[in-house]
Amino acid sequence: MISRIDLRGAAFPEGGIDRDLLPRAELDVEAALEKVRPICEDVRHRGTAALIDYAHRFDGVAIERVRVPAEALERALVELDPAVRAALEESVRRARLVHRDQRRTDHTTQVVPGGTVTERWVPVERVGLYVPGGRSVYPSSVVMNVVPAQEAGVDSMAVASPPQAEFGGLPHPTILAACALLGVDEVYAAGGAQAVAMFAYGTEDCRPVSMVTGPGNIFVAAAKRLLKGRIGIDAEAGPTEIAILADATADPVHVAADLISQAEHDPLAASVLVTDSEELAAAVEKELDVQLGATKHVEDRIRPALSGRQSGIVLVDGLEQGLAVVDAYAAEHLEIQTEDAAAVAARVRNAGAIFVGAFAPVSLGDYAAGSNHVLPTGGCACHSSGLSVQSFLRGIHVVDYSREALAEIAGHVVTLAEAEDLPAHGAAVKARFDWKVPPSK
Repeated sequence: MISRIDLRGAAFPEGGIDRDLLPRAELDVEAALEKVRPICEDVRHRGTAALIDYAHRFDGVAIERVRVPAEALERALVELDPAVRAALEESVRRARLVHRDQRRTDHTTQVVPGGTVTERWVPVERVGLYVPGGRSVYPSSVVMNVVPAQEAGVDSMAVASPPQAEFGGLPHPTILAACALLGVDEVYAAGGAQAVAMFAYGTEDCRPVSMVTGPGNIFVAAAKRLLKGRIGIDAEAGPTEIAILADATADPVHVAADLISQAEHDPLAASVLVTDSEELAAAVEKELDVQLGATKHVEDRIRPALSGRQSGIVLVDGLEQGLAVVDAYAAEHLEIQTEDAAAVAARVRNAGAIFVGAFAPVSLGDYAAGSNHVLPTGGCACHSSGLSVQSFLRGIHVVDYSREALAEIAGHVVTLAEAEDLPAHGAAVKARFDWKVPPSK
């Protein structure tokens, strides 16, 4: 069911492993751009009417309004299963602990007497938070988007999630309950590219936002790419992925369970095991068959995901090559199930989040580790980070120089301006000294 890629004995050029050798889903965001472009333009020009039309076309739901009424949010929280509410509250509590420690403080550097530069951290004024729907319901994504935005001090936030026919055209009630639990009262029944366009351009009901965050399907990713610049984005998130670096000490039951847990999300989800133990690989293959007989979503999600080209077992010569492979893969979620897992984890450079040892499965991070599960996918972890308080903050430099401090450096400023053939830059300094610029020291 799951394929093997044998890299043992392979020689790799200096600079690392060719990422094309590794399992990866084929996602053509560029092709999706041409599909979402007219949708976004339609929302730009027709606003709410376009959103209502797309709800009928894409979600099979007839709705009269897009904004979720306050009473629906209140009712969803009242009717929420007490056990689910308790779990969400604990997830929120742990997420707040972690994200509160990510807050930044302003810092002032005295460059010279009378000359300072202060870095101020200012939250984005208004954000749109996207929570996917469809195959599954993700109240945890409400927590992961809202908590860091709140801890960053964002004043205005709106949540969008696809309308559901089963719930009268509203988003799933558990999503609504999570919003109410977190005090978010601006929620929209809108999904896909049209929701991103609503946030970017605004409608009669929804004011434009400065930034959009949250995972979604390829059309959400394409809309983010199309509208980036008009709005800030967190990332173009694709299907979820897990990589597990394991040696002979790993338990094949744990490894198989964790591979399945991510395959459960989507037929395009990626589940990758990297190991130097052929015995472990064989045991995991057998265990996958065993565990698939006792779970849901096998034929529509798990089996297509595990058998797809995006998943596989990668055999390597040893730990060093294994580390090179997982760094080249740059997984959204990376589990380390090896001897001395903490030391191995400390050597990893590229991953959205790292889960250390036998008792830190990705599922823990999905819900209640305190970490954030909105993470870079598709190899983007080699240059991007997961969602955090910092995602919602902007650093602004405040430059404060006295006359004496400017005079001290004025000559250098004029010299550099003239070297760049920008004499007006130098003139702006000269004007402050009656065109008499003292030499810089």
